Amino acid sequence: MNKADLLSSGDYADAVATAARAAAAYYADGTTTLGDDEYDALARAIAAYEQAHPEQVSEQSPTGKVAGGAAVGDVPHSVPMLSLDNVFSGEELADWAASLERRLGRAPAGWCVEPKLDGLAVAARYEGGVLRRVLTRGNGLAGEDITHTAGDVLGLPTVLTEPLDVELRGEVLLTHAQFERANEVRTAHGAVPFANPRNGAAGTLRAKDRPYRIELTFFGYDAVGLDEELAHSALLERLAALGANTAASTAAAPLRCAGVEEVQRRVEEITALRSELPFGIDGVVVKADDAADQAQAGSGSRAPRWAVARKLAAEHKVTRLLAVEWAVGRTGVIAPRAVLEPVVIDGVTVSFATLHNPADITRRGLMLGDRVFVYRAGDVIPRVEAPLVAERTGEERPIVFPAACPRCGEAIDTGEQRWRCVRGRNCQTVASIVYAAGRDQLDIEGLGSTRAVQLVESGLVRDLADVFTLTREQLLSLERMGDTSTENLLAAIETARTRPLNRVLCALGVRGTGRSMSRRIAAHFGSMAAIRAADAESLAAVEGIGPEKARLVVSELADLTDLLDRLAELGVGTRVTEPTAPAPTAEPAEDAAAGAAGPLAGQAVVVTGAMTGPLAALSRNEVNELVERAGGKSSSSVSKRTTLLVAGEKAGSKRTKAEELGIRILTPEEFATLVADHLPVAA
Repeated sequence: MNKADLLSSGDYADAVATAARAAAAYYADGTTTLGDDEYDALARAIAAYEQAHPEQVSEQSPTGKVAGGAAVGDVPHSVPMLSLDNVFSGEELADWAASLERRLGRAPAGWCVEPKLDGLAVAARYEGGVLRRVLTRGNGLAGEDITHTAGDVLGLPTVLTEPLDVELRGEVLLTHAQFERANEVRTAHGAVPFANPRNGAAGTLRAKDRPYRIELTFFGYDAVGLDEELAHSALLERLAALGANTAASTAAAPLRCAGVEEVQRRVEEITALRSELPFGIDGVVVKADDAADQAQAGSGSRAPRWAVARKLAAEHKVTRLLAVEWAVGRTGVIAPRAVLEPVVIDGVTVSFATLHNPADITRRGLMLGDRVFVYRAGDVIPRVEAPLVAERTGEERPIVFPAACPRCGEAIDTGEQRWRCVRGRNCQTVASIVYAAGRDQLDIEGLGSTRAVQLVESGLVRDLADVFTLTREQLLSLERMGDTSTENLLAAIETARTRPLNRVLCALGVRGTGRSMSRRIAAHFGSMAAIRAADAESLAAVEGIGPEKARLVVSELADLTDLLDRLAELGVGTRVTEPTAPAPTAEPAEDAAAGAAGPLAGQAVVVTGAMTGPLAALSRNEVNELVERAGGKSSSSVSKRTTLLVAGEKAGSKRTKAEELGIRILTPEEFATLVADHLPVAA
């Protein structure tokens, strides 16, 4: 039984009142306490009740009204700004498409499929190509004048490339990066952080006389006043030519599709891209592409009949913050984790979420017992974004920060945003050893968590260097260690002694580095001695590090001096390779001329999907190492700079994007042939 079946007359009145309050907050300053899923379910339940009881429809009902009837405005629109009807599944989308075909008496000449941006709809009026006024959608007939914010909106040109009298329509939003920056700025000025990007965009566009600026982004999707009768896909190209930003500049670019099956595939592709996009989307919009089809289908009082929004499950939900747990990582970093009242987000039950660090907790003003917005995008770890301050009851309690390391009881270094036990890695020796022995680091088979605990608790291992001093007799003294397992572990340790420089550097767990960064640093300097001798300026010359991270790496390596000295004495990390970049003292011109030799020289390579053939036995990290041995640069995301995609089984959205960008695509077998001289012997 669904929610609509449960509404009684009293429930209906309550539901209408709840929806009205939520819509009023949502379209005012974005402070609504209902997530998208909750509001959509409520609106559908109200509509179902009204269909069954038409004589009881409330004047306050959101059904059939733009913005749920909540938004207001005092500046009339030149042409009404309508909303979109919603569908919530592939089956409902197919039914809607069939109904449009019946209305037209034929299938539309084509469809346009584009992302439904999670922001605020606006209309920007130009006279002679010069921006004169910006309005919100309001109630669809009149909007609110927000021209004062136009200078803070990227992608909304002040002057068009042609001197036209025209009105551009589109969505203004906060990208993920802009949202984080906005909250930093707000909290620095003593303001409450925005709960999520959608709410932040709404609040920012309406704010006046703030002592600070917040940058937003415009994405155009329509125009009023152009003489041409353009198909929607062509109209988007026209908007871009006029200087407006459109979704065509993104991975989820609008695409013309021939039939409903192709539409459904594109919807799935955009949905798969959702977590990779630099901004939020809450659905995918499907439109009849041709202007003639749109004119024939017409519009209702609230929405056009030729377009619909295929809504996606919400990535933001509201739940309660029950507690905060403090965990110590392998490098001694003390990380807070939110314990939440379980909530389902995008089909996944979320009970825990990241809080980043104590400074982040303070900046967001969180308290135990708060109702909070929680965000989850794709496979990204859920995070708590902001409390709903207006819903506080007075029973909320401050979050207590630890006064000592929660694992060992030693003091805490609070000198940086990320707090750390003063013992550093020594606080989590077992975790450090297990990480170093992992497949993508030293690959010491047989040295898992159980064995690491034994070695540490027995006193045989205090740090990574001790692993390379273990003897046969010491290992045999451990419980459940026989001759075979002992010999195998000793052999794996001996092999680990000769691992390449990047693997050893990665095994150290230096903050600010990981597998990819360790490869870059190792390739740049060629030896551990050169890396240790580098200062922050020299390290910053490695692509992707930057001055701040370089200083952190230098500091971390200095802390590891004793360990690195012992590893060197034991012959670990002493392999020297020819640097693929010049020495840090080289002149810039020499830097530009330097480059790695090999079949992938100058290539930017992305690997995706399950590897087969000669690459099947390699981990993703090992394939990326192979790319760089062959002279290329590995990357995790497809962009215009990508020159080659290695697409294995179930390659998904990255292959789609590569095809759209015209990037060369190879199968794992074809790629293995190309880099055959650089394949590891084991492969």
